[in-house]
Amino acid sequence: RTAIFGAGGMQVGVTGIALGAIGMALGLAIGPALFMGLALALSSTAFAVQVLEENGELTQRHGRLGFAVLLFQDLAAIPLMAMASVFAVSKIATGPSFDVVAAAKAIGAIAGVIVLGRFAVTRVFGWIARSRMHEAMTASALLTVVLVVLAMEAAGLSASLGAFLAGVLLADSDFRHEIEADIKAFEGLLLGLFFTAIGMSLDLKLIAEKPLLIVGLVAGLVAVKAAVLYFIGRMQGLAERPARRLAGSLSQGGEFAFVLFGVGATASVLTADQAALGVVLVTLSMVATPAVLMAEKILFKPAAAAMPLYDAMPEAEKHVIVAGFGRFGQIVTRVLLGKKIPFTALDIDAEHIESVRKFGAKSYFGDASRLDILEAAQAGKASAFVLAIDDVEASVRTAEVIRKNFPDLPIYARARNRNHLHRLMDLGITVIHRETFQAALDLTEDLLRGLGFSDREAKKTAAIFKAQDTARLIEAYRHYTDQEKLVELARANAEELERQFAADAAAQAVAEGAASPLAKSPLAVSTD
Repeated sequence: RTAIFGAGGMQVGVTGIALGAIGMALGLAIGPALFMGLALALSSTAFAVQVLEENGELTQRHGRLGFAVLLFQDLAAIPLMAMASVFAVSKIATGPSFDVVAAAKAIGAIAGVIVLGRFAVTRVFGWIARSRMHEAMTASALLTVVLVVLAMEAAGLSASLGAFLAGVLLADSDFRHEIEADIKAFEGLLLGLFFTAIGMSLDLKLIAEKPLLIVGLVAGLVAVKAAVLYFIGRMQGLAERPARRLAGSLSQGGEFAFVLFGVGATASVLTADQAALGVVLVTLSMVATPAVLMAEKILFKPAAAAMPLYDAMPEAEKHVIVAGFGRFGQIVTRVLLGKKIPFTALDIDAEHIESVRKFGAKSYFGDASRLDILEAAQAGKASAFVLAIDDVEASVRTAEVIRKNFPDLPIYARARNRNHLHRLMDLGITVIHRETFQAALDLTEDLLRGLGFSDREAKKTAAIFKAQDTARLIEAYRHYTDQEKLVELARANAEELERQFAADAAAQAVAEGAASPLAKSPLAVSTD
């Protein structure tokens, strides 16, 4: 809440006022200047998140703060879209007094749609879901958008605001995941169409006529946003470089500004020329963002110490580091806690960390694949490292960093699947456990008992499978990058498994003097 509403609210407010003041200095009236300033204060969520993710910064503290600011900006777009119509009705741009009735009508329409929609959407989509007609679900989602848009336009508000509210209603329903899957096919097409339309609406003539003015305004927009974001980052406790990276990553205008300029022009808050200028500024500021970040890297060399951790970790030695504090890692740490063995648990999901802390578990936010965080966790003094990270790529990346920088640190690893296990074996890790393997074997034993097999037969069958699968796993390691060879080995091992089961059944029959049900009931074996 502090990051979203505190930092986000300050960024939108301060940046909007600063840009609005610049607009007034350039000759705009207070209404258009403030509206344009607030629209330009918004950054591009899609663009900034992509940039942060590509640079590996989204999970760092400044990346998370940037995401919080972007979230508030997206929320702020709703009242800003409504504000355009209020400005138009109240004629703030030209002088007459504020129209209270129009404002009340607008607020009432928004509240009505939200309140009634929450009840209606759930019930209607519940009836449609029971019909099991996916086409009806898709059509109903689109119909919801159309109806809300018509309701907003009838209240004198913009169609864009109506579409946004309809999306919020659908996202809040119990059927959001099914609706999202149904309309997924439209997402890429419409997003591409949206940005294509923006590109086609770019006034190249304006750029050609006033290149110096455009360049100056773009530089001013980026500079003002970056300065405010840098100040906010420092207030939130970021060091200089993370604050600069935050400022550069969010210094561009956002896609919501395109919508707001269109709404402002329709509502007569902005002239067509002013809206066109705003589109040019936002588009060029997006183009400038990678250059700004590259310039920051060139002008400000990273300090020897890396960016600060989200959580400070205690001094420790002869301890166990557990990377990944999910369901697997928590079992390990509970045993260590009970045996009074010191450990440091790391996880990259801050919300998950806060959740488990409610139950008395202690973990620290940090990306275990980063050397600086491993050093902060005293990996050089640790007695063991438990690699329990859920994501395969992150797990392998972490193992590589440990093997390179702490070659003597024993690693006990969790593998999601066979390929993950083989990749860990490539790094020389020998103690690896597949997360679902033993649980699946235990369930199979219970299944065989339920089907009438004896306890001895169930246990022996599971033991044969485990031994054969382990041998197959080691054999497949030599060929795990050759898919055709793996398929060939899987078929050969399936046949071998059947022979072993048959041989065991025959031996048991001889021993007992009677045929075992196992010989008559071959098992279906997964060759994953």
